[in-house]
Amino acid sequence: MPNSDFLREATARGFLHQCTDLSALDDAMLAGPVSAYIGFDCTADSLHVGSLTQIMILRLLQKHGHRPVVLMGGGTTRIGDPSGKDESRKMLTDEAITANMAGIRRCFSPYLHFGEDSNGARLANNADWLDTLGYIPLLREIGAHFTINRMLTMDSVRLRLDREQPLTFLEFNYMILQSYDFRELFRRHGVRLQLGGSDQWGNIVSGVDLVRRMEGAQAFGLTTPLITTASGAKMGKSEAGAVWLTADRLSPYDFWQFWRNTEDADVGRFLKLFTDLPLDEIERLESLGGAEINEAKKQLAHAATNLAHGLEAALIAADTSRQTFEQGQAAENLPGIAISGAELAAGISAIRLFAQAGLVASNGEARRLIRAGGARVNDSAITDEALLLGTADLRQGAIKLSAGRKQHRLVRVLG
Repeated sequence: MPNSDFLREATARGFLHQCTDLSALDDAMLAGPVSAYIGFDCTADSLHVGSLTQIMILRLLQKHGHRPVVLMGGGTTRIGDPSGKDESRKMLTDEAITANMAGIRRCFSPYLHFGEDSNGARLANNADWLDTLGYIPLLREIGAHFTINRMLTMDSVRLRLDREQPLTFLEFNYMILQSYDFRELFRRHGVRLQLGGSDQWGNIVSGVDLVRRMEGAQAFGLTTPLITTASGAKMGKSEAGAVWLTADRLSPYDFWQFWRNTEDADVGRFLKLFTDLPLDEIERLESLGGAEINEAKKQLAHAATNLAHGLEAALIAADTSRQTFEQGQAAENLPGIAISGAELAAGISAIRLFAQAGLVASNGEARRLIRAGGARVNDSAITDEALLLGTADLRQGAIKLSAGRKQHRLVRVLG
C-alpha cells in the first residue's frame, strides 16, 4: 500500500489500474504537491458519466493538496483520438468545437475548486500551442523521438489494425500531439503526472517518455480501470441514452434515477468511485442485503446527485422518486415536455409523444415498446399503436407517460 494520502485513498477506492513508477510517484507526493492533468476532447457540449471517473480522481487529487489541471482539447479535437474506436470520429468545425468547449467547462465547477491558491485547479486549452505549430518544426523537434515500430505496438493503433479497420494518418498523429501536450504542460505549469483511462496507457507512456527525453525530468503516468457494470455494460449509458452531467442535457431527476437503478453488485464499487462518502460508511452500506440494498442505492443516488447538481436538486429528485414509485403519484417534478392546448384538443399520437418526451429514440422504437407491453399512459398499459391522446387523458393538468417501470415523463399543457 502506498504511503502518500492520495495514492493510498485512490488505491482503496479502486481508482488505480496502472502506473509508470508507483514507488517514485509515491515519494514525489510525499515530498510536496504534484500537478497532474487529464485531457478532455470537445466532441459534445457536455460530458457524461463515462468521464466521471476522471473528474472524481482529479477531485481526490485536489482533496489531498495536489493541483489538478483540466486540459481542454481545443486542438486535438480537430484530429480525434482513435483509442477504442473502430472508425474515425466525425470532423467538427471550429465553431462547434468552441461551443462544445464552453459547455464542457460547466461540468467541472461542481467537483473542483479553481483558483490561484496552492492546489487550485487550472484550466488549459491545447489549441494555445498546437494551433501555432509548424509541420516541419514539429517533425524535427518531436518526430525524432517517436519510432513507427513502437507506435504500431500501442493499443490505440494495434487494435484498430487488428480489426482491419482503417486508421487515417491524421489519427496516427494523435499520440504525438498528446505527448507534446504533456511536454508543454510540464513547461508551462510544472505538470509531472498525466492521469487517464486505461485505454490511454500507450499515449500516456509516450508522453512520459517525451518529457524525459526533452526535459531530462521524471514524469509519471497513472490510469484508472475501464468502468463497466456488473452485467458488462459500458458506464455512462442508460436505457434512454447517455447519462449527461449537465442539467440542460439530463434532468437531475433522471441523473438521480440512473444511480438508484444501479445493479446490486455495483453499489459498493460505485459508492467508492463516485461519492465522497467515507470508506467505513461505504463498507457498512456494502454489507446490506435483501431489500436493505435499496437504501444503499438511494444513498448512492443522493451523494452523486448532490455533487453534480447540488443538495436542493438531490432532495427534490429523491422526493419525486418517492412520490412516483412508493406513493404511486404523478409527481409534479418529473421531467417532461409541454404541448399546446390546441394540439392536445385535436388529438396527438401516443407514439409521437413517447418519442418527443425522450422515453424512446424514435417512433419505431415507440411502436416496439407498445407491442412489448411496456408503454403506459397514466399508469395503464396501452396496446393500440394508433392511439390518440387528448384533453380527456389529463390528470391534474398533465398526462403521465411511462416506458417500463423506471422511466416516466409528464406531458403538460402550455398556458
